[in-house]
Amino acid sequence: MAHGGKRRIAGLGVLAVVILALGYRATDLSVPAETIAVEASAIPPSPMRINYGNSPETFGDLYLPPASNTRLPVVVLIHGGGWAQNRTLAQFDAHARALAGDGVAVWNIEYRRVNGGGGWPVTLTDVDDAVDALANIVAPRLGNLLDLQRVHLAGHSAGGHLAAWTAGHRSAEPPRHPAIRIRSLTLMAAVLDLDLAVTESQDSFVPKLLGGTPTEVPDRYRNASPIHRLPANDTRITAIHGENDRVVAPLQSHRYVEAVTHAGGIADLRILRGTGHGEFADAESAAWNTARDTIIGYVGTIN
Repeated sequence: MAHGGKRRIAGLGVLAVVILALGYRATDLSVPAETIAVEASAIPPSPMRINYGNSPETFGDLYLPPASNTRLPVVVLIHGGGWAQNRTLAQFDAHARALAGDGVAVWNIEYRRVNGGGGWPVTLTDVDDAVDALANIVAPRLGNLLDLQRVHLAGHSAGGHLAAWTAGHRSAEPPRHPAIRIRSLTLMAAVLDLDLAVTESQDSFVPKLLGGTPTEVPDRYRNASPIHRLPANDTRITAIHGENDRVVAPLQSHRYVEAVTHAGGIADLRILRGTGHGEFADAESAAWNTARDTIIGYVGTIN
């Protein structure tokens, strides 16, 4: 791809013995964070599969660059698939590898899904727990390598819903792990107003997630809809949507961005011409590369 050069951000310096001897120039994505020497041999092979809960479905795969001379910001990837059991984190394997190649740590998470022990509220709280696990389970395995003050969430479709919900939920609740700071959201064709998805788009997946329709369980719709649980105002947000999306209406992203900006937050909307819904799941697509550039752009500019 021709995207690697523009994504890479100049390093603070080169550790001649550790880095150049390996023929690798570290990507610096943590200016002005504390620079630490991390020998390549100290970075374990990846992906590393790590459990964050007691269920067989509560785990994540951690992807790391082969070497680094700085602490690594973390991108949490959350796959979509209608919150349904037949879709897994494997959907984002190639995406995670690409981002790790850009010089970040990637926590590609699985969660309990509908017909697999998930649904309301388990699917949502699993993702929140997976983010918490960065501090209490994942980072301790890696010494001082991960910079948890620079955590970025990204998700597609149902995964975008879970990313936005988690960021909003954490802004409204007392922090369990102050060491974790969510700095940005990159939302790809995300479902952000669950009531709207059912009433306007006749979405059949949302009632399965929440156990009923908006008239049957209205409180669940309000509590589970990211548009009613906005992130902290210092969280940078980009919603990316295909103009030809027939699965999740672009209106979802329009309304969410409007709500965030009206509340004083910082949000950007990008509508991609000639793009539908599923392209983001293809790691070779222009849609994904737009999202990838957005993620790495946030990583490189928010300190």
